[in-house]
Amino acid sequence: MIQLKRAYDAAAKSDGARFLVERLWPRGVKKDSLALEAWLKDVAPSTNLRKWFSHDPAKWSEFRRRYFEELRTNPQPWEPLLAAARRGRVTLVYSSHDTEHNNAVALKDFLEKKLGKKAA
Repeated sequence: MIQLKRAYDAAAKSDGARFLVERLWPRGVKKDSLALEAWLKDVAPSTNLRKWFSHDPAKWSEFRRRYFEELRTNPQPWEPLLAAARRGRVTLVYSSHDTEHNNAVALKDFLEKKLGKKAA
C-alpha cells in the first residue's frame, strides 16, 4: 500500500516506510523531524519540469505526462519505492500545499500501475 502525507503533518507508526520525494527540502522543517527511510531527490520531477508546472492545476495532465516520461526513462530512483511497497506500507512525503496536484500524487499513480503490472 502506498499512501501520501505532507511533510508538515506528524509521522505515525501507521505510515510504514517514509520517503521524502521532493527535490528541495521542505521549508521550515528540521532535518531530524521527518522520520524518513530516505530522501529520494532524484525521484522528484526535474528542476525544469518542476519550474514549468509551478503547481498550476491547468497544467496537471501535461505535467503527469512529462513526469511519467522522466520516470520511465530513469527507473533507478523509484525502484526502491517499489521494493518497499512490496514489503509493506509506504508513505510518500511531500511539501506541496495542493494535495491533489503535486508530484507525490502523480508518483503514487505511476508506482501503483507498476505494482499492478507485476502482480498480474
